[in-house]
Amino acid sequence: MRPAPTILHLDMDAFFAAAEQAAKPSLRGKPVVVGGLGPRGVVATASYEARRFGVHSAMPMAQARRLCPNAAYLVPRFALYRSVSDQVMELLGALSPLVEPLSLDEAFVDLEAGGTADDSRSAREAGERLRRDILRTTGLTGSVGLAGSKMLAKIASEQAKPDGLVLIEPGTERELLGPLPVRTLPGVGPATGEHLRRAGMTTVADLAAAGEDELVRLLGRAHGGAVFRMAIGHDDRPVVAERDAKSVSVEDTFDVDLHDRVRIRMEVERLADRCVRRLRASGHSGRTIVLKVRRFDFSTLTRSETLRGPTDDAAVVREAAARLLEAVDTTGGVRLLGVGVSGLADYTQEDLFAQAAAGERQDGEETDPSREPVLMEQAQGRDTRPEAERRWSAGQDVRHGDYGAGWVQGSGLGRVTVRFEEPWSAVPGRVRTFAVDDPGLQPSDPLPLVRPPEDQSSWPASRPKSRSAADPEPEPGSADASPGGGEVAGLCGGEGRSRP
Repeated sequence: MRPAPTILHLDMDAFFAAAEQAAKPSLRGKPVVVGGLGPRGVVATASYEARRFGVHSAMPMAQARRLCPNAAYLVPRFALYRSVSDQVMELLGALSPLVEPLSLDEAFVDLEAGGTADDSRSAREAGERLRRDILRTTGLTGSVGLAGSKMLAKIASEQAKPDGLVLIEPGTERELLGPLPVRTLPGVGPATGEHLRRAGMTTVADLAAAGEDELVRLLGRAHGGAVFRMAIGHDDRPVVAERDAKSVSVEDTFDVDLHDRVRIRMEVERLADRCVRRLRASGHSGRTIVLKVRRFDFSTLTRSETLRGPTDDAAVVREAAARLLEAVDTTGGVRLLGVGVSGLADYTQEDLFAQAAAGERQDGEETDPSREPVLMEQAQGRDTRPEAERRWSAGQDVRHGDYGAGWVQGSGLGRVTVRFEEPWSAVPGRVRTFAVDDPGLQPSDPLPLVRPPEDQSSWPASRPKSRSAADPEPEPGSADASPGGGEVAGLCGGEGRSRP
């Protein structure tokens, strides 16, 4: 335990939803929910406006729609989130060489290792400066916790939300932790929490009073001892700058259970290709191929095969995943499929490439990229499929040759409704509706949330036309009218559809 609060925990506020609100002026101050929009989708992030209605992360999207029917429901735009995360992590790296990212929007920082802080005053100054820099660079807010340990720094950042800073002075840990629920402590999940509740322990103070021997008896030596030490405020875990990836995986949950064996195999091959792309992007190869199948009754099976050596070849991974699928009974239907690669290495085994090449010659065909649907996280960039086959997802970035940059507000009945606005637009942008196969409308890359300084001089000239107070709303049924009346509520129908 440190004598000064020099461990910082940053947690961006409602990150995905806040980024969408920053990117779309028409959604600022309104409830926004980001996640899977299909019948089995779940909430990834909800804005604070949506949380007032009871919407929260990991909630089924159908339940969120019932609680907050007038929210904007959007697909995730991971290209944007990763870009903003990179900016934030760069700011953290300027504070210390010891930065431990936990996710795109969360990280620990050892301020002492960077010479940034050595007491409460300098730590608070560093935290406040970081919050200002994040707001200036990204336009978003983050909450900061400062303490003498990682556990307490994370608890402090939770108490600071939203857009705040909480510093826990060393020596006040027991007083702070005592009244908190046992689930506050790392490693105490729902099952452990229920076990402790049945034993009469609901607060951290109850755990400290019970003593280490009792917790060891209830939870086992390793887990019980760790929980007791945290309950009395002891946490000596260091900030670790590098975390070695143990595996790379992708999975999809399907709106309707899959029964066709051929379709299931095609989905497994598609997932294998996605997994290999992610594997290569991380600079790794892997030896063990893992297949995950969740069946209609929610039973989940995993099967694995270890190769002779590590590979990053898509054909090898596809073939291994297909072999694993043959050993799985899919009678009754499949609701989720996943493909992963573990046993990672930074080199490849050459003879596996020869095996893949031979297999491709034997099959007589290469992978057909046209059979893979456009993924939500890859929906940026030009859509090379025929216009008639396009799918427009709510929240997707687009650009029109005449109207500039915008985002899909909804689609359905052969039409797509777009709101043309940029993150720095002064007022909400204008809404227009097009046929789904309009050649002038194309997917595009996300715009930065804060306009680059070098572009400021050309700002007024390059901005698309936005509706002013004197600019009337389009007449219903006109080319500028939204199927949902041009309101955010129009996004609350089915996946990517506007409500008629």
